[in-house]
Amino acid sequence: MAEEHHRHHLFHHKKEDEDAPVEGAVYSETTPYGTDGGYGGSGYSETAYAAEVVQEPPREDYEKEEKQHKRREHAGELGALAAGAYALYEKHEAKKDPEHAGRHKIEEEIAAAAAVGAGGYAFHEHHEKKEAHKEEEGAEGKKHHHLF
Repeated sequence: MAEEHHRHHLFHHKKEDEDAPVEGAVYSETTPYGTDGGYGGSGYSETAYAAEVVQEPPREDYEKEEKQHKRREHAGELGALAAGAYALYEKHEAKKDPEHAGRHKIEEEIAAAAAVGAGGYAFHEHHEKKEAHKEEEGAEGKKHHHLF
């Protein structure tokens, strides 16, 4: 029982095979200060590696960005439509169920606010889509000439 260790910790677990030393391991006798232990030798190998890293400039994918904004715009439109429909439904329920009319009016106002928010998001994404389209045209070299 004395040799069994019950560890209940989350970290620093050792397995049985980790305790045993590894046979056949060879360690280098070279230190950072040289083989003689002084500061004279470098101790490091003299092999130098030269790697040329070539980075391409980040290519902006304007078409992908434009499609993404278009999808988000449509999602905002759909959200505005759904929230507006729910607001109309709650308005109808407030008339139909006078006992809980206060609750239905509150839900109607919340749905109307959500519809306005979703409409604003759709409007924002519409302008982001237009901006991405203009950036794409600018990257291709097309210029808009405003005559008036």
